[in-house]
Amino acid sequence: MKISKNNVVSFHYELRDSQGTVLEDNFNDTPSLYMHGADNIISGLETAMNDHQIGDEFEVTLAPEDAYGHVEPNKQERIPAKYLKHEGKMKPGQAISFNTDKGMRQATVVKVGKFSVDVDLNHPLAGQTLSFKVLIKDIRDATDEEIRHRHAHGEGGHQH
Repeated sequence: MKISKNNVVSFHYELRDSQGTVLEDNFNDTPSLYMHGADNIISGLETAMNDHQIGDEFEVTLAPEDAYGHVEPNKQERIPAKYLKHEGKMKPGQAISFNTDKGMRQATVVKVGKFSVDVDLNHPLAGQTLSFKVLIKDIRDATDEEIRHRHAHGEGGHQH
């Protein structure tokens, strides 16, 4: 079976930045799971997965526009500190999460004031060229429920 729309794909990957530094690696862990064609992973990686089969191992290098996008300077916001739940004192460069009317958001602290915190809402890997080493572990047809929900269910995927 070759990877195509509405297939659930299980895969291991190693992610490196342009200097070759390993940023993530799940080869010794549970494989990741996603539903192909449902925009569950970054676009460039999903495109590179097309037509691969179980056991295929490949590498792909993605420009920022095919990964997490370019850094957008207008994606900085000032948030009242009382809305941020955190342990200890926040510091510039620290990753934080906060709740919005659209669900949880992640951000990077830029500046900490007495009553507010300036945060950068760009993805931490925005603006970077990224390389993936991928091993396809399994491919199956998505269930009707997965197709309705637009994501894979099970270990390594979305857990309800």
